[in-house]
Amino acid sequence: MTEVSSAAGLPTSAARSPASGDQAGNTIARRFASWVPTWGLIATKFLELRKRRGLMVAIVLLTMALPVLVLGLRLLFHAVDPKTYGPAGSPSIFSGLVNAMAEFGFIAAATLGTAVGTTDLTDGMFRHLVVTGRSRLALYLARIPSGLAIVLPLVAVAFAMVCLVTSYAGSPQPTTIAVNGATIPAGLDQAQLETWLLQHPQQLPGFQPGPGASSPPTRAFIERDSASSYGQYTADELAQENPAVNEMVKIGLWLELVIGVAFLVGLGLGSLLGQRTVATILMIALEIIVTPILARTAIPYFLDGQRLVVGIALDQLRPAGLGAAGAGGPGPGPGHILFGGRGVLGIPPMPT
Repeated sequence: MTEVSSAAGLPTSAARSPASGDQAGNTIARRFASWVPTWGLIATKFLELRKRRGLMVAIVLLTMALPVLVLGLRLLFHAVDPKTYGPAGSPSIFSGLVNAMAEFGFIAAATLGTAVGTTDLTDGMFRHLVVTGRSRLALYLARIPSGLAIVLPLVAVAFAMVCLVTSYAGSPQPTTIAVNGATIPAGLDQAQLETWLLQHPQQLPGFQPGPGASSPPTRAFIERDSASSYGQYTADELAQENPAVNEMVKIGLWLELVIGVAFLVGLGLGSLLGQRTVATILMIALEIIVTPILARTAIPYFLDGQRLVVGIALDQLRPAGLGAAGAGGPGPGPGHILFGGRGVLGIPPMPT
């Protein structure tokens, strides 16, 4: 027997139907109006980017071609003639490849970001998406995980390849470290290094008390200068040894940070300008022209502004194991990398 509503004299099921429909409609409206992007919106944007084959090929080449080519050739040459060609991995190869990956990866991520930020506008799809009632902020935020899901795994695979070759097909860890023309045992702490200096003073001409002095360094001089000597020793040790696992993890996280920041900056610039070509050119010019100039030249009263430039700010976060391994760098700190740009800071770093 059907229950009758006391208020309207209608069956209970009929009385509840409008309320249920309104509740479902409100739920859908809230979902569309929410600023949080849904999983379906992110997946749709991801599939849309994957269909752009030209863009995907360019991203893969910029992120993975260099380590695959360099390490593949070195592995092949070493397998064919191991006496002439050394191991495929070495500290200098690791540092050079990671620095180049950071350089090319920055350009690749920025290019992808500008493309993600302008495709909806140039294709005329953005206004159609807005008409559906979706939040503009949700449409914008959906671009971030969809783009990062493409570029970050590619960089992670390339970096893992470099780490594996360095660890398992690289040169063995050295037992001695070359410092100031002297050969010092590896793995010493500051006290052990100070003891070694006292036992072998004649092997360190760079630690003489003064220019042209013929007498060996005194105990007081070695003890007073042990901190700076140990700093130089650890810098040379990092440059001549294969990075440890924990150091590789730090370098990998820093590399992913560089790629992520480059993508976000490219995305913001592309969305602001609405033109992919102009935004891409500006990002490339920032990376290979503007940043090297600002990194090497200290502008009076503008040091804080220089430190805020994307490339310079990221260089100040560069792990010590990667920075000290750069060939040609003046002592400890970031070394020279591709294009001679980022990696050599000629300005004082941000005080901490």
